[in-house]
Amino acid sequence: MQWGETLCFKVAGKIFAMLGLASVPPSLCFKCTPERFAELCEIEGIRPAPYVGRYKWVLLERLDVLSDEEIEDLIRQSCEMVAAKGKAKVKVRMKVKIKAKSTKPQKTRRAES
Repeated sequence: MQWGETLCFKVAGKIFAMLGLASVPPSLCFKCTPERFAELCEIEGIRPAPYVGRYKWVLLERLDVLSDEEIEDLIRQSCEMVAAKGKAKVKVRMKVKIKAKSTKPQKTRRAES
């Protein structure tokens, strides 16, 4: 629980789905592809998620708007997209650290007499 009555699901420290427990019925929010975002927002009971809709997150106002199988698949895809983005950032950070290490001047030992 990160924000009040919202259960947050994370991968690599990043949220990929949120379940709103305070609302009746519960609501579900997750990331999706731009194509799927447009398709889902056409369905009654699904809209762009507040604050993160511009990043292609949708809000299911009720869990019965889609079948359980479809919801599971969409959550799995959201997890994979968020995890992949996190891995890409880790790789970039690692490359920067490696490059920074290789550009530092090497200290040499002075010959002892």
